[in-house]
Amino acid sequence: MPEYEVNGSFEPGGEERDFTQMVEAENEDVARERTYANLGSRHRLKRTQIEIDEVNET
Repeated sequence: MPEYEVNGSFEPGGEERDFTQMVEAENEDVARERTYANLGSRHRLKRTQIEIDEVNET
Protein backbone atom coordinates (compact mmCIF):
# COMPACT_ATOMS: atom_id res chain seq x y z
CA MET A 1 0.00 0.00 0.00
CA PRO A 2 1.44 3.44 -0.89
CA GLU A 3 2.39 5.98 1.73
CA TYR A 4 1.30 9.61 1.49
CA GLU A 5 2.66 12.77 3.11
CA VAL A 6 -0.18 15.10 4.12
CA ASN A 7 0.63 18.76 4.89
CA GLY A 8 -1.67 21.41 6.29
CA SER A 9 -2.70 23.33 9.37
CA PHE A 10 -5.31 23.24 12.13
CA GLU A 11 -6.63 25.60 14.79
CA PRO A 12 -6.80 24.22 18.32
CA GLY A 13 -8.16 27.02 20.52
CA GLY A 14 -7.86 29.67 17.82
CA GLU A 15 -4.08 29.26 17.41
CA GLU A 16 -2.98 28.02 13.97
CA ARG A 17 -0.47 25.14 13.90
CA ASP A 18 1.13 23.40 10.91
CA PHE A 19 1.34 19.63 10.58
CA THR A 20 2.91 16.97 8.41
CA GLN A 21 1.60 13.43 8.70
CA MET A 22 2.60 10.20 6.96
CA VAL A 23 -0.39 7.98 6.15
CA GLU A 24 -0.64 4.57 4.47
CA ALA A 25 -3.66 4.57 2.17
CA GLU A 26 -5.04 3.17 -1.07
CA ASN A 27 -5.26 6.63 -2.70
CA GLU A 28 -5.14 10.38 -1.95
CA ASP A 29 -8.81 10.60 -0.93
CA VAL A 30 -8.40 7.87 1.67
CA ALA A 31 -5.23 9.58 2.96
CA ARG A 32 -7.21 12.82 3.43
CA GLU A 33 -10.01 11.01 5.26
CA ARG A 34 -7.58 9.23 7.60
CA THR A 35 -5.86 12.54 8.35
CA TYR A 36 -9.19 14.19 9.24
CA ALA A 37 -10.06 11.22 11.46
CA ASN A 38 -6.66 11.08 13.20
CA LEU A 39 -6.37 14.80 13.92
CA GLY A 40 -10.03 15.10 14.83
CA SER A 41 -9.88 12.35 17.41
CA ARG A 42 -6.45 13.29 18.79
CA HIS A 43 -7.09 17.04 19.14
CA ARG A 44 -10.92 17.03 19.30
CA LEU A 45 -11.24 19.09 16.12
CA LYS A 46 -14.00 19.34 13.55
CA ARG A 47 -13.20 18.99 9.86
CA THR A 48 -13.78 22.71 9.36
CA GLN A 49 -10.88 23.41 11.74
CA ILE A 50 -8.44 21.28 9.68
CA GLU A 51 -7.05 22.60 6.39
CA ILE A 52 -5.16 20.16 4.18
CA ASP A 53 -2.85 21.99 1.77
CA GLU A 54 -1.31 19.11 -0.17
CA VAL A 55 -1.09 15.32 -0.39
CA ASN A 56 2.00 13.76 -1.98
CA GLU A 57 2.81 10.10 -2.58
CA THR A 58 6.23 9.16 -1.20
